[in-house]
Amino acid sequence: MASFPSPCSSSGRLLPLAGAASTVLTLVALLCVAVSAAATGCDLTAGFTKVDVPESSWVVQSPYDVPVDQRYRYDAATGVRTFWVYAGDKPFNTVTPTNPRTEVRLQGYDYSSGVWQFEGYGYVPSGTSGASVMQIHNENGAEHATTMMLHVYNGTLRYYSGAAVEDCVYDRWFRLNVVHDVGASTVAVFVDGAPRMAAAVRPSASHYFKFGVYMQHHDVSPRMESRWRNVTVYTKPY
Repeated sequence: MASFPSPCSSSGRLLPLAGAASTVLTLVALLCVAVSAAATGCDLTAGFTKVDVPESSWVVQSPYDVPVDQRYRYDAATGVRTFWVYAGDKPFNTVTPTNPRTEVRLQGYDYSSGVWQFEGYGYVPSGTSGASVMQIHNENGAEHATTMMLHVYNGTLRYYSGAAVEDCVYDRWFRLNVVHDVGASTVAVFVDGAPRMAAAVRPSASHYFKFGVYMQHHDVSPRMESRWRNVTVYTKPY
């Protein structure tokens, strides 16, 4: 995995490369020229086609024993979707033993080839910890449930529970772009237009995007919340 220094971090650290590093860095270079992306105004969606997703395809998964509007709110005037969940909540159905969540699952737009991009503006209130806020999920029954997850722990956005992607994400809107090249099995993450992480990922038969809050397994706050607006999906064939 390649990681790039966060402007909010005093260490300015670089994390070591792992896996198919040359392929990953090539992907980043093709999208924007290294860390100068934000400064030069590189359009990360250039060359992609916007996918027109109807509101009915933003399917909310939330604790099965409470009404959806007690864990999710969509403000049509502002376009802001607010997701929250409590550590003691139930799963989203009576079959799965997974942790509580309130997430949107992009329904009807699973993909198995090409390059796909998620773009959205996220907001995590201070105090939220131990939650996934965005993920690329694999098909049901896959050997691995996810291709990629972004967790928040104590104000830091992380690749799963590992490397820091962006520090100081509390109480501010940030633009998140996640680019998944299915054929190359790579994912690149950009925050506010700047490259923050690139990684080789495990291939799977198909994938789809999710975002919201999904409780994880450590450093969990009693209440977890994220807000999202202007979420857009893009794609381009090979």
